[in-house]
Amino acid sequence: MTRLSCAILDDYFDLALSVADWPSIKDRVDVTVFDKPFESEADAAAKLKDFEIICAMRERTAFPRTLFDALPRLKLLITSGMRNAAIDIEAAKDRKVVFCGTQYGRDPTAALTMGLILELTRGIGRENTRMHAGEPWQSFAGTEIEGKTLGVIGLGKLGSKVAGMAKVFGMNVIAWSPNLTPETCKAAGVGYASKEELFSTSDIVTIHVVLSPRSRGLVGAADLARMKPSAYLVNSARGPIVDEDALLAALRARTIAGAGIDVFSVEPLPSDHPFRKLDNIVITPHLGYATRESLQTHYQQMVACIDAFTEGGEPPRRLA
Repeated sequence: MTRLSCAILDDYFDLALSVADWPSIKDRVDVTVFDKPFESEADAAAKLKDFEIICAMRERTAFPRTLFDALPRLKLLITSGMRNAAIDIEAAKDRKVVFCGTQYGRDPTAALTMGLILELTRGIGRENTRMHAGEPWQSFAGTEIEGKTLGVIGLGKLGSKVAGMAKVFGMNVIAWSPNLTPETCKAAGVGYASKEELFSTSDIVTIHVVLSPRSRGLVGAADLARMKPSAYLVNSARGPIVDEDALLAALRARTIAGAGIDVFSVEPLPSDHPFRKLDNIVITPHLGYATRESLQTHYQQMVACIDAFTEGGEPPRRLA
């Protein structure tokens, strides 16, 4: 049997080889791990041109048609998750590349969202840094979230989970999205609001819609202008859903209290990005799904997919 070469991309945490049974396919597959982002598409093409199998991490390395064209040996592409907007599925089909996904056991993004909310309102990380630096005792008077209003944009599986967590904290929850109905909100035990009402009355707005042509730029300058000066915006969905220039302007002008952002239009976030210089934004490096348990599930399913493919069977969770 001809041995195949497999590339594991963007293993930033150096976890891939330790959390899944890669030795079970070592008789057929040689595995190479890339633990840093590629510098450019050209860099990715040069380093990946000899691989038949690629395991991609969702929303990290993009696979546009031009990259598929530069990888003539590619036979199997696996992404974490069952949806990856950074991969051109039609290009995979045209190149006859088998494209598969992996499923989540649980989605830990909801807990991260609540963490961003707590950091914005209680300054836990900020005060921890000050304590370790030996700075004076207490400098930040927090804000209680109990009794405050959380506006949820998107009441799907993740938005509903965040809404449930917020209610445990004693928050009043309202929701809106383009297709959301009052009946759906009632079934979820949250209030229904128009988009305008949600932005003008919420103390915290959190985003949980899927990135699509319709949701790109869904939150713009007019929406941010409706927010209370004491209100916060949280985005753990996808960066382009928010007009980042409008958000930057609002934060600089301090027309809102702050923002908690886990996702960005360009990732990794450039080291000179203006977000990094503001004191009223909490930024995290797209950690929503990045837990040991979640990554272990993804890598285990990738191994199973490669096993089936190299044995001549139909790989599971095929997307194209």
